[in-house]
Amino acid sequence: MPHPPILHHFAAFIRSRVAIGDEELKAVLSAFTGLSIKKGAKLLRRGQVANQYYYIGTGGLRLYYGEFDEQHTSWVFFQDEFFAEISSLQPRLPTRFHIEAVEDTELLAIDRETMDALYRRYPAWQEFGRKVWEEMCIRQVDQNLAYQTLSARQMYEQLLRHPDFVQKIPVKQLASILGITPNALSRIRKEMR
Repeated sequence: MPHPPILHHFAAFIRSRVAIGDEELKAVLSAFTGLSIKKGAKLLRRGQVANQYYYIGTGGLRLYYGEFDEQHTSWVFFQDEFFAEISSLQPRLPTRFHIEAVEDTELLAIDRETMDALYRRYPAWQEFGRKVWEEMCIRQVDQNLAYQTLSARQMYEQLLRHPDFVQKIPVKQLASILGITPNALSRIRKEMR
């Protein structure tokens, strides 16, 4: 059974997006299992087929592709985010990414089949899923537009509004998110001082 504080935070996260009755919420929460991932451990490896959705209670995870010195961080998820490697999960295809803990991380997880069953059973949960994926799509559109219209410095300034990025992500991975080299990021940081 997951730790009560994580369940409490997740319940508040759900209720911040949809109106859901106590019994429905209890049934939804009971379908999740708790996971603890140590910093540097992989939650999912390239080539595996994703089968779970996750809520991050504490910590953070990065989604990246490539190996060894050629790793490219696509995005990072932190506390109080709900996500899945959707490009693998829904079409049932091997993932192109690794998902790795950037710090010790506590998660709630639910498998695809159980999630689908909850969608069918509880309209409020289906609405929750729709709203979460709409938020994710909006974030992806914003990220794509930023890559096309902003300089690396402007994108970095946007990331500074989210302290987890600059406090918990190594410079090399942060530079990868921005699409620049670590040296270029160091120059930007120096110019901003």
